[in-house]
Amino acid sequence: MAIDRLTEILRQTLQDDLLSRNERALLLEEIIQSRLTSADLEKLRSLVFDLIRPRFSTPEQVHLLDWLEDIQKVILRSQSLSDSSPRSTGESDACFSPGMECVSRIRGLFRSARESADVCVFTITDDRITEEILAAHRRGVRIRLITDNEKAFDPGSDIETLQQAGLSVRVDRTPYHMHHKFALFDGKRLLTGSYNWTRGAAEQNEENLIVTADSSLISQFSACFEQLWASIGGGR
Repeated sequence: MAIDRLTEILRQTLQDDLLSRNERALLLEEIIQSRLTSADLEKLRSLVFDLIRPRFSTPEQVHLLDWLEDIQKVILRSQSLSDSSPRSTGESDACFSPGMECVSRIRGLFRSARESADVCVFTITDDRITEEILAAHRRGVRIRLITDNEKAFDPGSDIETLQQAGLSVRVDRTPYHMHHKFALFDGKRLLTGSYNWTRGAAEQNEENLIVTADSSLISQFSACFEQLWASIGGGR
């Protein structure tokens, strides 16, 4: 059961009274993957208090309170990352790497897509993202992908895998680079930023993503995508 697994992770983090960066990333990913309801998240928050309440029977070090604060931030953050839209109408959401924030946000957007996803990225080598793209495709989400020829068929690239699965893919073969990194989901959400869809970006690079429901920006990026899609031509 998801709550039991999360409770065990919380107990493990308490062994040294600290929430390390790796533990924070693991907890965030586990909560998102579990697809908890609002009621489940409330239960999890209560469990956090229950886990440390007995330890306040004697004086404890102040950093226990810091641990509690960090846990609460992770739970609240997971709720926004797994949501299908920015946290409130018209509000934009920013994510940063290294760490799991950006890749989790991308995966969550594909998971919540219902009709379409237009993707315009230099390269895709992160299998975790590819898995969500394929899952959305199998659900019937119409996916169009524009990428660059220099990286499309490099070792580790997932472009050929996506083409073979039946996705519509167009590759820029001009002497210049198609260096965009943006995606549009159901015509309602825009994801853009410096973040490359690679393992290196998640684990090493200082990168950023912005997700927004701003209709003006969505319209402009959509026009850019359609222009590129038409000018490149070919594909499947």
